[in-house]
Amino acid sequence: MAEIERLLELMATLRDPQRGCPWDLKQTYATIVPYTIEEAYEVADAIERNDFDDLREELGDLLLQVVFYAQIAREDGRFDFHDVAAAIGDKLVRRHPHVFADTSFANEMEQHAAWEAQKAEERAAKREATAPASVMDGVARALPALMRAEKLQKRAARVGFDWGALDPVIDKIHEEIDEVRAEVGIPGNHDRVREEVGDLLFAVTNLARHLKVDAEEALRHANDKFEARFRGIEARVAAEGRRTEECSLDELESHWDAVKKA
Repeated sequence: MAEIERLLELMATLRDPQRGCPWDLKQTYATIVPYTIEEAYEVADAIERNDFDDLREELGDLLLQVVFYAQIAREDGRFDFHDVAAAIGDKLVRRHPHVFADTSFANEMEQHAAWEAQKAEERAAKREATAPASVMDGVARALPALMRAEKLQKRAARVGFDWGALDPVIDKIHEEIDEVRAEVGIPGNHDRVREEVGDLLFAVTNLARHLKVDAEEALRHANDKFEARFRGIEARVAAEGRRTEECSLDELESHWDAVKKA
């Protein structure tokens, strides 16, 4: 715990009005958010690459974000890092009665049901008295869009709002593609096109969920594959003593096919 206390002291010094760092002093909860999201993705990237030296460093960067928020909150008189640690500790104990209490479950399914019931109870306690309860409570709007789509779909599926077979899921994708086509080409129709493209992405995410594929992870892999292949195109074009800007689309597609075959 000595290193944690040292980290907290370092952050307090960085935020000290007299001797702190000007950049750290001007930060707010809102300005740090982009860095927090970026650091979380860098943790995921290090894990994907099995680079554990990098993972150690990235976890430190992510921990710094928590320390930063907690320091600002302490200055505001709201809470501090120890309150954050205590709250998550209490939550872990509360959500694992089979470990920290005398509760027992017959199987993993029963345990998962109890976990979800506990989470629902916690969400209900947070909700304003005047706000109607919803199965969608607690799905953060700030999540990456694909991840949030999957969570919303899973919440709806819990109460039976879901297809039980794959065919209607695929049919829905074809339906959404047809709706995109119907809207494209109509002058001044950008908002409608955006809406239909969003519906199409939502439907594709639903397909991934039904196939037990993480849509966010699948798209990350697709991004990596596209980047690697395009870099391959650039290398082939450079080997010809040319630049990609000088090539026709047919030439670039020819290189693309060659990279794929390779």
